[in-house]
Amino acid sequence: MSTVKVTETSFKDEVLEADVPVLVDFWAEWCGPCKMIGPALEELASEYDGRLKVAKVNVDDHPSVAAQYGVRGIPALFMFKGGEVVSNRTGAAPKASLKGWIEETV
Repeated sequence: MSTVKVTETSFKDEVLEADVPVLVDFWAEWCGPCKMIGPALEELASEYDGRLKVAKVNVDDHPSVAAQYGVRGIPALFMFKGGEVVSNRTGAAPKASLKGWIEETV
């Protein structure tokens, strides 16, 4: 499974009511570090297919979702379980680091 684009209207269904943990990537087109981690997130979405959903929220297109979670810098990664934030981190990181974070959080 690849990453899922999430909007203000689909956030509740795709993230808060998901039956698996969801890693939400708050990002923007102009953000260099966001583009750097994009391919790693796509790979992780495939590797964790069925066990984890990777969702992407464009902060320029959907600022109210980002504001709701206090996103001030991007990329901002939030891990949701059962509709609640259980962990978050800001900034780009190598795939191995992201995978380690997923393993200890999920």
